Amino acid sequence: MSTSPEIRTLPVPDGLEGERVDAAIARMFGFSRTKAAELAAAGKVQVDGSVVGKSERVSGGAWLEVEMPGAAAPVQIVAEPVEGMEIVHDDDDIVVIMKPIGVAAHPSPGWTGTTVIGGLAAAGYRISTSGAAERQGIVHRLDVGTSGLMVVAKSEYAYTSLKRQFKERTVDKRYHALVQGHPDPMSGTIDAPIGRHPQHDYKWAVTADGKPSVTHYDLVEAYRSASLLDIKLETGRTHQIRVHMSAHRHPCVGDLTYGADPTLAKRLGLTRQWLHAVRLGFEHPGDGSWVEFASTYPEDLRKALDRIEAESR
Repeated sequence: MSTSPEIRTLPVPDGLEGERVDAAIARMFGFSRTKAAELAAAGKVQVDGSVVGKSERVSGGAWLEVEMPGAAAPVQIVAEPVEGMEIVHDDDDIVVIMKPIGVAAHPSPGWTGTTVIGGLAAAGYRISTSGAAERQGIVHRLDVGTSGLMVVAKSEYAYTSLKRQFKERTVDKRYHALVQGHPDPMSGTIDAPIGRHPQHDYKWAVTADGKPSVTHYDLVEAYRSASLLDIKLETGRTHQIRVHMSAHRHPCVGDLTYGADPTLAKRLGLTRQWLHAVRLGFEHPGDGSWVEFASTYPEDLRKALDRIEAESR
């Protein structure tokens, strides 16, 4: 038995005057901007009775009509041990981990590998039930191919507190990245909006209509063919460091997705980007004190650094 699609219609608030259609849908209906763009591309969005594309602009007071997508199959959390995932800190409110490569923060459609959430469940941790069902307790993420520090909320209050701190950009997130060549200047700021890549769905890029994205970097050590940078994120866009350094013509060593030299990666024995979340500082949700955590480089990054240091002697 077929059923009619669910149609929802809402007036565009004056505060969204001039926004793109996909951005307005995301704000008004709670979709991701990617999903909103997909609905528009499928002809399932109308403004005042006319089908519109994702990049058209809306006016305050216009009627935005969306054909709602069917319910997706729920993503299941599988309790599965994660090899190499270390517990750095654990208390009643938070657990801080060192995430290895090859591990996603949480389950998602199409991902069949291990996850931080599943690893914590397998270890007997009970975490916050706030947030979407498949990402409970997750307040920030690292790419599957990026290692380093992550904090996960265990209590409901911790989840709310940490989400607020990330939103207000008061969390101190530090990364070390080995990038090709030598940035000029050696210390600086990259302020360039990031959005979906116009040709490749799996990539991101600096785009005129992207979200504001700011990356600060400082030189730690210069080698013959690469530079080790200390990077502080002011914003937290997907692939932000990788996209900004590539756009700056200094991609992370080993990051073949964003234009790194494959011969250098092979010479250093790298099978992923040289990028590691080394420090994480924030206000502890329990007592309000400032806490900081640090992580050493995993073995593959340490060996690659040793090799490039040897080449520079």
